[in-house]
Amino acid sequence: MQTDLATILARIAPWAGDGTRRVIAVAGPPGAGKSTLAEALVAALTDTGTTAALLPMDGFHLDNRLLDERGQRGIKGAPQTFDAAGFAATVARLKTGAEVIHPVFDRARDLAIAGAGRIAPSDQLVVVEGNYLLLDQPVWRDLAPLWDLTVMIAPPVQELERRLRARWRDLGCDAAGVQAHLDNDMANVRLVLSQSRPPDLMLSDLTLSDLTLSDLTLSDRALSDRALSGETP
Repeated sequence: MQTDLATILARIAPWAGDGTRRVIAVAGPPGAGKSTLAEALVAALTDTGTTAALLPMDGFHLDNRLLDERGQRGIKGAPQTFDAAGFAATVARLKTGAEVIHPVFDRARDLAIAGAGRIAPSDQLVVVEGNYLLLDQPVWRDLAPLWDLTVMIAPPVQELERRLRARWRDLGCDAAGVQAHLDNDMANVRLVLSQSRPPDLMLSDLTLSDLTLSDLTLSDRALSDRALSGETP
């Protein structure tokens, strides 16, 4: 992962000190390791002296009450269960360089907390992570001109299924609950892999082991086209 992270940092390096806030998208299907990668990138940028912040898309989950009213609780995590327009407006505000207050998702309580996160005016780079940042569908595709760099992480589908099954089992779900969550997650996996626009950089997990930074390898734009069409290396 060190070489891969260095490659991403090398793409960012020319922006240092130019006075313009840059916004980097880290996209990928459920279970891909987006949060791990995004957090590692923010930490690496901070180590180089760049002020950087993280904006997770999960904070824009619709509340369970609204999902229940719409009959969508069972597909929570699908594109239509997010406040996509609110998220897009927040990303657009990032581009102004202003302070941005944003919601943060509390997984333990399964809800978003309003006003719990802050991007300071001094933050030169903002790393945004989420499933649908490159999704080629209404509202989501409007994000395209807001990204200065796009990165996707897309491990093989079999590995994603293994990780997601383990995630729900570890959260205490019984066999039926694990399968219900997994069916929903895998539908979103297929959507992201088949309907996302090609990123600038693609990361592909080749080891099929538990996710660590060393498990991720950077490929080129050609590999991203293959991954997005459903192929695995």
